[in-house]
Amino acid sequence: MLNGTGGVLPARFRRQRVLIVGCGDVGLRAARLLGQRVRLLALTSSPERVQALRAAGITPLVGDLDQPRTLQRLAGLADRVLHLAPPPSEGLSDWRRDPRSRALAAALARRRAPAALVYGSTSGVYGDCGGAWVDETRLPAPETPRAWRRLDAEQQWRGWARRSGARVSVLRIPGIYAHDRPGGPAERLRRGMPVLRPEDDVYTNHIHADDLARACVRALWLGRPQRTVHVCDDSHLKMGDYFDLVADVLGLPRPPRIAREGAERQLPLMVLSFMSESRRLVNRRLHQELRLRLRYPTVREGLLAGWHPMAPKVPTA
Repeated sequence: MLNGTGGVLPARFRRQRVLIVGCGDVGLRAARLLGQRVRLLALTSSPERVQALRAAGITPLVGDLDQPRTLQRLAGLADRVLHLAPPPSEGLSDWRRDPRSRALAAALARRRAPAALVYGSTSGVYGDCGGAWVDETRLPAPETPRAWRRLDAEQQWRGWARRSGARVSVLRIPGIYAHDRPGGPAERLRRGMPVLRPEDDVYTNHIHADDLARACVRALWLGRPQRTVHVCDDSHLKMGDYFDLVADVLGLPRPPRIAREGAERQLPLMVLSFMSESRRLVNRRLHQELRLRLRYPTVREGLLAGWHPMAPKVPTA
């Protein structure tokens, strides 16, 4: 950007460039929060999304994480990066080098590394904790291939930060919900999919998509170097109680309850994997370090604000 005399303006006087990698539902929510305060860029592998991104005020950059040559234009381009794209969908449940992270990291650091990168991971890296309280100091113990891949990506981005001098924040994210989010619990309820009976049930954790987007934006500026933060709300529900709550708000029948012994005959493998892990996340860092006041501190408030016809107004941060 040039000043009136033809010189280049110092960095502090120009809008920072924020690159969103994986600009889906949550990425678009974060983009709306950032608005015109920054210059928004988004990496997309789908030319069909270019017009939609432009309509949202985002400059689209066509590139594919699986094709490193298409990422070369990212060199020195971004001041801050919000990385919400998943790792590859296949791989062994073993420690592995994630080619997507490796290619993107090399491209970003080629000229000038961004000041900060926020990586959206999963709370699934902890595996089954038997319903125990879990804070960010607990050692990960992944039990599924997708959780191993996420943990591997976390480690790679931390290593990249040490080499490049950038600041990386890792957000470990549980179940995301919102009334206008594609898919979600309502679809499962309408299919009559069962949940576990109380004595077999597991603790789950949740975050409203709007609060997740707000946490992502705050982490871009407030996240501590190489720090992990749980992005979850303040509620601690068992899975069946969560679906009961959704059903009550939507006016749908509550799901049937079944014993764990018969679940494998009635439920998909992906759903069964979630029913095999129980933990209660501690979100102290979210409140104290990112200084985020949740707009929807409990699932009940988030559901009522979005779905219930007589929803009370929920205080905003």
